[in-house]
Amino acid sequence: MNLPTAQRAPDDLDLTAPDFVADPYPILTALRDRGPMLWHEPGGTEAGGIGASGMWLATTHAAVSAVLRERALGRLWRDREPGETFEPFNTLHRHQMMENEPPAHTRLRRLVAKAFARGHVERLRPRVEQIAAGLLDAVPHGSFDLVRDYAEPLPVAVIAELLGVPAGDRRLLRDWSQAIVAMYEMQRSPEREQAAVRASTDFAAYVREHLASRRVHPGTDLLSDLVAARDAAGRLSEDELVASVVLLLNAGHEASVNAFGNGMVALLRHRDQLADVAAGEVAVTTALEELIRYDAPLQLFERTAARDVEVAGVRLRQGQQVAALMGSANRDEQVFSGTGFADADRLDVRRDPNPHVGFGMGVHFCLGAPLARMELAVSLRALLDRYPDLTLSGQPVQRTTFVLRGYQSIPAHP
Repeated sequence: MNLPTAQRAPDDLDLTAPDFVADPYPILTALRDRGPMLWHEPGGTEAGGIGASGMWLATTHAAVSAVLRERALGRLWRDREPGETFEPFNTLHRHQMMENEPPAHTRLRRLVAKAFARGHVERLRPRVEQIAAGLLDAVPHGSFDLVRDYAEPLPVAVIAELLGVPAGDRRLLRDWSQAIVAMYEMQRSPEREQAAVRASTDFAAYVREHLASRRVHPGTDLLSDLVAARDAAGRLSEDELVASVVLLLNAGHEASVNAFGNGMVALLRHRDQLADVAAGEVAVTTALEELIRYDAPLQLFERTAARDVEVAGVRLRQGQQVAALMGSANRDEQVFSGTGFADADRLDVRRDPNPHVGFGMGVHFCLGAPLARMELAVSLRALLDRYPDLTLSGQPVQRTTFVLRGYQSIPAHP
């Protein structure tokens, strides 16, 4: 597109480059300096990846907020091609709330929203505290892995219990989830695609089996409630029910794992601030908002123009895609600097107010935000109460992904 420099991303911008994935923030700062909405047409992006044919990048807090709130921009699911190959993956996404707009989104979201209301979530707190204590009791003496031994199993256990998934099957959920969400990244190898299709097939079959069991033997879990709602009023098709359960199981832990891991690495590299949180001088709830802001677990959220529309001073044509760069918005100097706290690129666990966009905005605001906040607060408080002098015992290993940013391993020592 023939646009002025202030509306074009640099020609050499590569959102898949290893250096960018390892630390995207210096480049995101340069993008904000260039303009709030930039047209990006990357060279060499793998066919079928996000923005392979060009997309807009929303870089500032104001632009990202406008993109997330604009109703003319939606999650308009486009089947992966070839359809016969990707049908298991496409079916799960075509029928889930995250990939739909009102009125379908409203109908799908309403059926599960009550389970994630603040009052229901608070009733789970004692059980989350019990799970956290049990995991800490079981960690190996000496060095242990904060991801493998603590950050991963806790939210998986919570969402699995909420839905009524047997404890012995929870490892399957994590493996299937990671295979599926790998497809959300900027590049996909044939091996990743095949793994995602297999995981979609196996995950859907697993959920269908448990739905059939709940129809015969209903319980007090969310899965039984969804079956009853679907069968009583016909408000969910069978495919929608399966897709909703898979989405809840995936989204119910994926962001929490990465938010906890990213936040703990930041704290462990800022010992003075870790000490303030451990000693109770800074409330865990306040610190958590800063940890989510500082190194966002979700860096990019894609939307598509359902019609021609002007957003943040730019005219988008119908069908054009725009990527809300969440991590960039959370480092915007116009919002997070000069407010009496540390600059936007510095961690400040005392930062309050903290208007980060970590849980999104608008109709797609994260349904599980109350649960995620409670889980993170409980798990962080329990860890620091047990190990107030926790330190890194090795170099954390990052995942090689940008859209969902997190750590594969965080070796720590009490």
